[in-house]
Amino acid sequence: MTRLKLSDITDEKPVKLTIEISARLHRDMVAYGVVLNGGEGRDAPAPEQLIAPMLERFIATDRAFVKARRAAQPAAVSG
Repeated sequence: MTRLKLSDITDEKPVKLTIEISARLHRDMVAYGVVLNGGEGRDAPAPEQLIAPMLERFIATDRAFVKARRAAQPAAVSG
């Protein structure tokens, strides 16, 4: 089985965004959804269902962002 960066699409209450993507990216995202669904096109996640998990994964694995975010947070007070 192909190991993808996304594993599960959770169903949470969304915040609506309007974005425009290229046709090429849309085709790639449709194909990604099919692969994520085990090669089955039927019931594969739609591109709009992939965007948030992909961005979350990207942010979570961006080491420079995690390091900068940690540095910006105030130090925990021990008591």
